[in-house]
This record gives sequence, C-alpha cells and structure tokens, in this order.
Amino acid sequence: MSAQGNGAFLEYHEPDIVSILILISFFFFLAVSEWVADKVLRAGLIGQIIVGLIYGVPIGNILALEWQETFLALGYIGLVIIIFEGGLTIRLDLLWQNLFLSTSAALLGVLTPIALTFALFYAGFGYGPLEAFIVGTALCSTSLGTTFVVINSASSKHDFAQTRVGTVLISAAILDDVCGLVLVSVISQLRDIENANLGWVIGQPILASGLMAILTPLAAKFVLGPLFRLPAIETRFFRKFGHVANMVLMVLVLCAFLAIAAYAGASVLFGAFLAGTVVSSLPSKQHVRHSEVSDTTDLDNNAKQKRPTFGDTFERYIQDAQRFILQPCFFASIGFSIPFIELWTGEVIWKGIVFTILMVSGKLVVGLVVPLWDLIANRKPDPSEKALSTPPARPNWSSAAFLGTAMVARGEIGLLIIQIGLNETPYLSRKAFVIAVWAIVLNTVIGPVSVGTLLNRFGSAVAEDPRWGIQAINAGGEVNRKPEVVSEGTGTVAL
Repeated sequence: MSAQGNGAFLEYHEPDIVSILILISFFFFLAVSEWVADKVLRAGLIGQIIVGLIYGVPIGNILALEWQETFLALGYIGLVIIIFEGGLTIRLDLLWQNLFLSTSAALLGVLTPIALTFALFYAGFGYGPLEAFIVGTALCSTSLGTTFVVINSASSKHDFAQTRVGTVLISAAILDDVCGLVLVSVISQLRDIENANLGWVIGQPILASGLMAILTPLAAKFVLGPLFRLPAIETRFFRKFGHVANMVLMVLVLCAFLAIAAYAGASVLFGAFLAGTVVSSLPSKQHVRHSEVSDTTDLDNNAKQKRPTFGDTFERYIQDAQRFILQPCFFASIGFSIPFIELWTGEVIWKGIVFTILMVSGKLVVGLVVPLWDLIANRKPDPSEKALSTPPARPNWSSAAFLGTAMVARGEIGLLIIQIGLNETPYLSRKAFVIAVWAIVLNTVIGPVSVGTLLNRFGSAVAEDPRWGIQAINAGGEVNRKPEVVSEGTGTVAL
C-alpha cells in the first residue's frame, strides 16, 4: 500500500481475497494444530511451531515477509504478557523462601550444558573454543515463555505455578535468562574483542539485573504499597473504576519496567516478570462469594465495597487475547526462525541428535536438587519438627523429574543467542550453527512433551506432595510445611 504524496495518511485498499484466505487459514491452523498436538503429544505449542515452519520462510513462505515480521512482533508482546502473568500469579512467599535453592538449580542448569558443549564440540567435534562457547551459551538458556505455558496448561486439576517445585522452576528459568543475557552481551562484543571493555560488557547486565531485583521489592513495599493504600487512590479511584483502574495500573507498571530493563541493560523479559510481581504484591481484595455472606442483600452491599483483583482483570480483559492470538503468534514465530532445509544432511543429523541427547541430560540434572535438598533436610531436621514424631521425608522423584524436564526447552532464547553468534561474530560456522539449531528445536519439542506426559500420570503426586507441592499459608502469611498432628486424648490440633 502506498501513502499519499504529502504523507498525511495511508491509502485504504480492500485486501485481496487471497490475502484474506491466507490469514484466516493461518489462524485457523494455529488453533487446530494446538488442539491436535495437545491430544497426541500433550504439548499444544508444538503444533503451532510446525504451522510457523510451514507458513514461514523455512518451508512454504506462504505468508508475506512483512506479515511474518508483524506476527513476530505480536508474538514477542505475547511472550512479555506470558511472563508478566507468571509474575502476577507466582507465590512470592515461596519465591523468597526458596531463593537459594532456585539459584543452585539455575547455576547447575547453566554450567552443565556449557561444560558438556565444550566436551563435545571442542574435544569431540574439533571446533574452536570460541565456537564451543557460543553454542554452549545458546544451549544453557531456558525458554521462559515455554516454561510458563507448559505449567499453566499441563493440568486443569492443579495449578503447578503455586507449588514449591513450580516456584523453584520459574525462579531458575528467570535466573537462566539473566545469565543468558550476560553471555549474549559477551558474544555481541566478540567481533571486536581486542577493543571491547569486557569487564563492563559482563558487569552491566549483572549489575542492572541485581539492582532491579533488590530495589523492586523495596519500592513495592515502602513506596508503591503505601501510596496504593491512600484513601484518595484506593477508594476514589480503584474501588470506583474497578477493572479500568486495574488495567491502567498494570499497563503503566509493565511499560515502566520494560523501559527500565531495556535502558539499564537488563533483560526485557526479566523486567516483565518483576512488573508482574510488583502488581501481585499490592493489596487486592477478592470478590465476595455467596457462601461468605448471610443473604443476597449483604452480598450486594459487600460487592459494591469490594473491587476486582488484578488477576480478575487480567483474566477478563487480557487472557483471551493472549491465549488465542498473541501466544500462537509467539510459537509460530519460533517456527519462522528455524532453518528447516539445512537440517537435513547426514553429518548434521547425527551430530545434532548426539548433541541433543547431551543437552537434554544437561537440563535433566537440575532435577537432582530436589532429592539432594530432601537428603540435606533429613540429615539436619528442624528441632521443632522432631517433636512431631513424623517419618523423614522421602525423595520425591516425580517432582525432581518435573523440574528437570520443564527446564529442557530452549525455544526463543536459544534461537536468539545462536543467531547473534552467527550474524554478529566471525567465529561461528554455518555447520555448527545448524547443529545447535537441531538441539534447540528438539529440546523445545522434547521438554513440553515430557512434562505433559509426566504430569498427566504423576501430576497429583507432584501437586499434593507435602514438601514440594502446593503449600498452605497460615494466618500470618507464612508457608506452613509442618504436618497437622491431632493430640491424643484432647482432640486438639497441634501445629
């Protein structure tokens, strides 16, 4: 479409029938492929990636290039919203109480794939050390979008984002993203390695991410929280305008954190997650249920005083657009970025499969932190727990397998890093790039399929485990992991 000569407006032209049918079929097959892949593989996102392959440049190139670029941008907005929702719904109490455990899992998930990549590429395949470093950096990442989508859609019976192991998973994936950002910064400077200030290149994203992680909860607690509770704000604005006020606040907070993260040198996705946690930390009252009041009159009066939660607003105004438009565009855009034709040569295939097996193993080992943590807890029991006379906790291998398999998918982060290594440095060969893409694609398929199969069979065992499943919250707001014991002869419950 061409604009008028004065550039004042864009000429309106009716789209041709071929374009209309292509776009309708694209979104139709995105929906159908998700349903089929969910039934067959228990991972609907695989079907959407395949549709992206077919409609995009890698195979059919059915969509016009400008449309593919548009859907890629829309898909990235979908990814940002997925991660924002993860921060909005995560249990902040579990997040802080398991920070050391999450950090240990993240470090294991970063260092193991890099070490295995060096062993295979440098010692086994004969590639250079910088080439092995770039490939290892791409495969040390974890796909945040895939992680959130998998745990949100894995089961309709349980919310695995509210489990202790789910919180560790999300935290570890976020930390992996921060580590990936640091290593991407290093890779982008490799083309001018002699003149680059590597100390600042490495330190800037670490410093920016660390400061954001430290200052965000402080600002939420001592600045935003008190401001939010002011009568002029809470009563006159949020209770009066309800969903509209919630939407305005969520959009402003999200955009602010995205801008801060981008200009400070941190990950935009990390900023989206922090924005979600800030909104979730603000006081928000739930809707009144019929069982909580005596009659209909009381219900009506209380409903007028209560305002919708941020989760209610997200579910009502954003979730459908994310679920049916933006999220499918995101996974389709992953398909756009896969060099499908180049994957099918004999040497690339067998090296890619061998590398895939190693990279799956490199993330599965993260699940070992669960039995190791149980082992440490059994050796050093809490003195208050001794009086309960409860048997020591057994290692929960279903929770360990869930954590390990959910970390396997690399997705958009891995493809981004490996393409930076190919396009912005002279060190990565085309063959090494394609081998790495093999591993990224197969891991992105294997991870969600494994998680879906695992949770379909052992989901209840993961969610209901007293140590790693959904944790109760006592009246003080703290997580209560101690079992309830009924005192003999008294009928009272001792906690």
